[in-house]
Parts: sequence; structure tokens; C-alpha cells
Amino acid sequence: MATPTSKEILAGLLRQDPRAIGRAISAVENNSASAADILSALDQEAIERILVLGITGPPGAGKSTLTSTIIRALRKEKKRVGIIAVDPSSPISGGAILGDRIRMMDHALDTDVVVRSMATRGRLGGLCASAGAAVRIMAAAGCETIIIETVGVGQSEMDIIRLADITLMILAPGFGDDIQAMKAGLLEVADFLVVNKSDLPGADALCMDMEQVFRDKQEKDGIHRVLQTVASENQGIDHLLAAIKALASHLEASGIKAERRHKAMDAETMDWVMELLRPQFIQAMTDKPGRQDPRIRAKELIHEFSTIQHDE
Repeated sequence: MATPTSKEILAGLLRQDPRAIGRAISAVENNSASAADILSALDQEAIERILVLGITGPPGAGKSTLTSTIIRALRKEKKRVGIIAVDPSSPISGGAILGDRIRMMDHALDTDVVVRSMATRGRLGGLCASAGAAVRIMAAAGCETIIIETVGVGQSEMDIIRLADITLMILAPGFGDDIQAMKAGLLEVADFLVVNKSDLPGADALCMDMEQVFRDKQEKDGIHRVLQTVASENQGIDHLLAAIKALASHLEASGIKAERRHKAMDAETMDWVMELLRPQFIQAMTDKPGRQDPRIRAKELIHEFSTIQHDE
């Protein structure tokens, strides 16, 4: 079978064809020649309309269960949903360890739920760049809400989550010292703190603790930022979605959403710069091995590269 052209892939996106969505994202991930044509032709108005929801938190907090429950609630509202599930990579195959087929089986037969699992492969910048493109491709294919779900709360997850308009940090009772260590990061990245598994002992105490962390944000717009859910029992989901919608309206009206999108695009541009230059620098290191200090060698490589570009 012949490889589909960029025009054929774009036509498929308009038809909301899952295969076209997958091919478009793969073209970007693989830096295919058709990627630029696809990305430059996407419907910008559709991209501006979407809500990008980031979901992160430590393993064991119930992120996948909560994500699945949120998807189910959005589908009841007849919304088309996209999910980018960011997984750690297998050190052997390079593929995603968890994978969308395991985590999203409840929605496998729903044609209005588009799932893409993206493996980190140790490529932070490349992953961030590809994830941003995947968001825009899903938007062009009719997705109204796009969820980015990450595993863990390390620097890579924080960088990926910057693509989101609204970010949920998911915690559960019993994490102890881990929560204390995360407070500074919570202030910077999260719009909501969701205490999942709130039927467990310690949930109320955790909420009271987190209320202090989120007090300033709540006072600015009057939107309650610390919420409780029991995702496995579908408890608290309606309240959570109402709060998300209220904040989404506030961010849109205040211009904060547009400002966040602008910053995200700048950061993604830098990710692409690094991703596209990486093969050239790897080749330069292979062609000219060196034993000097890595920082010195890096500066020399950059100087040589910039000199070559100037001469051309």
C-alpha cells in the first residue's frame, strides 16, 4: 500500500479518521517530510477553541482511574475527547511500558475518544515538541477536550504539563513526606489539587494542608482549588468538572489562556530547535571525537556549527 500523502492525511483529519490522526502524529514524531505540510494546514480556529487538561501526580494516586472517569463524564456531554498518555519507556524496546491499550480499555470501542500513548525514550525536548503537535492534530480532528496524562511528577512531567491550559495535580492520602517535598512545585504548576481516594483515612487532613498551599489562587478568582474525589466510585467528578469549566471561562475572559498558550508555543519552539539540531551535533561528535571537558567541547561544537551556517 502506498504511503498516504499529506493531502490525504489532512482530508482524513477532517473526516475524524483515527488512522489519519495516528499517521499525522507519527509523521511529526519521525520528522517525516510531510510533517510541515500537515502542521501548517491545521485549522487554527479549532486549536484555539479546545481545552487542554493536564493530569499529573505520583504513581498510586489513581490518575488513570480519574482520567477514565473524567472521559466518561465528558462523553455524556457528547464531547469528543483526545488523550495523550505519556509513559516511561522500556529500556529494551524503547516503547511505552504501560501503554494506552491497558490504561484506556474502557473507551477502546468509542470512536469519539482518541488515545495516543507517547513513550519518553529519554527524549524530554523531543517528547514535549511531539506532544504539542499531537494536541493540535487532535484538535483539527474534532477533539474538544484533550487530556495529557503523565506518570510521576519529575521535571519531564512538569515540562510536558506546561502544554496544558489547566493542570490537575492528583494526590491520595498516605504519601507523607513526599507531599511536603512537592509543595513548591504544586504552587508553580497546578491549578487544582485533587485528593483522590478521599474515602481513605487522612483525606480531610490532607485537604486542610493543601488549602493553605492554594489559598492565594482561590482568593484571586473565588474558584475552589482543592477538591476531593473517589474516582473508582464516580464521587466528586461532577463538582470537579464544574470547577474546571468555571476556571476555563475565567482564563478565557481574562486573557490568561492566550498568554499561557503563547508561552507554551515559545517553549515548544525551543524544544523543536534542540530536537532538530540533535542529529547534527551527534554526527559532529562522531566525526570529531574529543576528550576535553564536555562543556568546553559543547561550546566548540556550537561555535563550529554557527561558523558553518554563517559561511553558507
